[in-house]
Amino acid sequence: MTKVGNGSDQAALEMLIIGHSPAAQRLRDMIRRVARSNASVMLCGPSGSGKELVARAIHDEGARSGKAFSAINCGAIPGDLIESELFGHEKGSFTGAHARRIGHFEASEGGTLFLDEIGDMRFDMQVKLLRVLEERTIVRVGSSDVKAVDVRVISATHQDLGAAIADGKFREDLFFRLGVVVLQVPSLADRVEDIPALIRHFQRKMPGEAKCRYDEAAMALLMQHRWPGNVRELRNFVERASVLHGGETLGAEDVVLLLNPTAALQPRQAIPTGFVAAEASAEDTTPAMPFAKAPAPGRPIDLKREIETIELEQIHVALDLADGIISEAARLLTLKRTTLIEKMRKYGVQQQAA
Repeated sequence: MTKVGNGSDQAALEMLIIGHSPAAQRLRDMIRRVARSNASVMLCGPSGSGKELVARAIHDEGARSGKAFSAINCGAIPGDLIESELFGHEKGSFTGAHARRIGHFEASEGGTLFLDEIGDMRFDMQVKLLRVLEERTIVRVGSSDVKAVDVRVISATHQDLGAAIADGKFREDLFFRLGVVVLQVPSLADRVEDIPALIRHFQRKMPGEAKCRYDEAAMALLMQHRWPGNVRELRNFVERASVLHGGETLGAEDVVLLLNPTAALQPRQAIPTGFVAAEASAEDTTPAMPFAKAPAPGRPIDLKREIETIELEQIHVALDLADGIISEAARLLTLKRTTLIEKMRKYGVQQQAA
């Protein structure tokens, strides 16, 4: 792909990385610098901060922009299938291998492969990935043929890989191979000035009657919120607002309920008159939890049922924030992935596509 000019490139990048905060401007500058080379890049930052978008921007700004860009979430694929996903397999190489499959490395030939949540990769697979990165060759599962590949690898994680290396869960040599350049992706809390622009961006393709407006108190509350789900949480918030309040002007009370979907099941909570964002502390910015139901006089409380109701609601919230990615929802709930899956089965929650 031929680059058509610096002005056009800059406009294209600003359409991917929205906002004019210092953090957003630094991120775009780093993307331009990193895109000039073929070096492996590791993106570090919290979940939902847009690491795949940054990887896409690096690809689009570089010499490989006319080739394939492929993304794989290492935490969303069962451990026994990830080798096949990455390197491909031959027909009959294992149960269920009914035909030859081309893996992501081959499919990304000449382009870029984005490995998200690399910290979740099985330790034995880390060894195989390191060998591929060093030798620039792959072998399909069930084959002995060595195939050369030319792929730029960009990886990402929200984990502290330094701690994982110290605990023996992540290979230090693989970290240095993947992180020739380490790029920090800021959280939404570090770039709250971009929230109005991001909201406009998410509303851009919505019909006029679905777009919400926000009064001064509502916008102040949004900019004070901690955004644990980062840009992904904001996008979901905007979509939720358009579904429930399309065409309306929202106030602070509406924002509180939208930020905490389970609160919508309870009576609305009053927002103090004359709310001023500057007077709110960091703790005040987290949406209040719904009021607990008081038992009727003389009636017992079904505590088990109440706890299960709360648990089910929080599972739905976490899955919403995580876009259905089980491993990410488990992290938000501070549960093991297998524990969350068991609870989802218990409550009949359908596993969404990762």
